[in-house]
Amino acid sequence: MKIAASDYDGTLFRNGTISDETIEGVRLWRAAGNKFGMVSGRDYGMLMPQLKHYGVEYDFTICNNGGIIRDGSDKVISQKKIDGRTLEAMSREPLVRQSCHFAFSSRDVTYLCHEREGSWITREARQWNFPIVKIEESVIGTLKDIHQLALGFDTPEQSNACAEVLNKKFAADVRAHQNGCCLDVTPSGVSKRRGLEELMKALHWTDQKLYVIGDETNDLPMITAFKGYTVDSARAEIKSRAAKVFSDVGAMLKYFL
Repeated sequence: MKIAASDYDGTLFRNGTISDETIEGVRLWRAAGNKFGMVSGRDYGMLMPQLKHYGVEYDFTICNNGGIIRDGSDKVISQKKIDGRTLEAMSREPLVRQSCHFAFSSRDVTYLCHEREGSWITREARQWNFPIVKIEESVIGTLKDIHQLALGFDTPEQSNACAEVLNKKFAADVRAHQNGCCLDVTPSGVSKRRGLEELMKALHWTDQKLYVIGDETNDLPMITAFKGYTVDSARAEIKSRAAKVFSDVGAMLKYFL
């Protein structure tokens, strides 16, 4: 049995869709007795409607960069948490306030505030019917069971500058993962790599071969740790760190069948 884990945005989901080759590749991979799952910065509630729409079946999900892990029956294996006082303190940071939204991820719902022009959260929630609850900024400190704060900026440079501040000032509590203009803030120690390691241990898959594929900076920890792969649309920096470049996820799965 082999295990494959794919990033979603920019890797499985590209140019506004999931290719027929990738959908077929996932089907053939799982039909051969192998396991396939997602490892994404997205919320579970944001990811599932799209996987179901495109008919992509899975055996596990690692969402919010490893902040929450589920098995194939959608049972939660692990969930990490950020203290409300830390969330409130971060929300007051000047660079954080440049974000077009504050999206707080819990197990079953996303809390949203500070939304302005440029935010895509409400638009996607309407398109894909995933649950969001709009809140006032005054209650941020009272939020519980939050495992990710998602921010969005106009440029990657803004996102990177904010990540540097948060990773320095709040290093004991959180880690900021940049993904282009997006910035995902998780509990300290959380990453896609560690999420995969925890999943493999929990499901007793540690002796199985793991194939990972991603396309952005937040994918690099797992790409480098597991000698993983990327897609041909990735930036040169990502391609240089990958063991091989594929046209899409389906091509990788078929190559290793």
